[in-house]
Amino acid sequence: MTNRIAFQGEPGAYSHQACHQARPQMEALPCRTFEDAVDAVKSGAADLAMLPVENSTYGRVADIHSMLPQSGLHIIEEAFVRVHINLLGVKGTQLDQVTHAMSHTVLLGQCQSFLKQHGLHRITGADTAGSAQHVAQQGDPTVAALASELAGEIYGLDVLARHIEDNHDNTTRFLIMAPEADAARRGDNGMITSFVFQVRNIPAALYKAMGGFATNGVNMTKLESYMVDGSFTATQFYADIEGHPDDPGVKLALDELQYFTTNTKILGVYPAARERY
Repeated sequence: MTNRIAFQGEPGAYSHQACHQARPQMEALPCRTFEDAVDAVKSGAADLAMLPVENSTYGRVADIHSMLPQSGLHIIEEAFVRVHINLLGVKGTQLDQVTHAMSHTVLLGQCQSFLKQHGLHRITGADTAGSAQHVAQQGDPTVAALASELAGEIYGLDVLARHIEDNHDNTTRFLIMAPEADAARRGDNGMITSFVFQVRNIPAALYKAMGGFATNGVNMTKLESYMVDGSFTATQFYADIEGHPDDPGVKLALDELQYFTTNTKILGVYPAARERY
């Protein structure tokens, strides 16, 4: 055991913050890509991987859902992180000195009101923590970064403005991935089962496949589709449901799902986080 949890991004990224919140006793291991974070677990360089799957403002994280079935890992937990955006400047900088704000394009779009109010020009960076690192290295008081407070601590930047996001409910959901499943646990807030499937090529196949969840009283909290291998005719679905496969209603619903689908695969059975509700 390495006691490490891998994440994508530079130190100080929101994925790094998720690691700190969910596994404060573990060492967070930064990785260049999501695939590298998964590979770190598969190679034994890390015990777990922290992957963002969706944001309450911007929806799902591109490519993650299609990557999960091929990852070889299992979802063992979910974590929710409030995305607080902060304006970070070099030491001693005053807010009125700043003329430009640098960050990932997604974060730049999440605090438009603040940027407009202060007349700040946008600079697109590769990512949030990387932008903070760049600002610290350049030492230019006219350029600040939009990032987490953790990034400010790591790179020695001052917080010039705190929690400036337009949407004050902005939250990212993460999945904690492990080499082995842990379906035996039962959570205090219930369980979530995540799976992917493709429907058979018959009329109303999706409608029929979903019918078992309705008739057995199983709540489906997420259903998303995406193309398989770039084909317009091959569609895979990703779903989250409340409950455990051993629950009678869930078992019946999954049995009915199998009849109308192909390539059904359970990605994880894990406790529902209290933040979900």
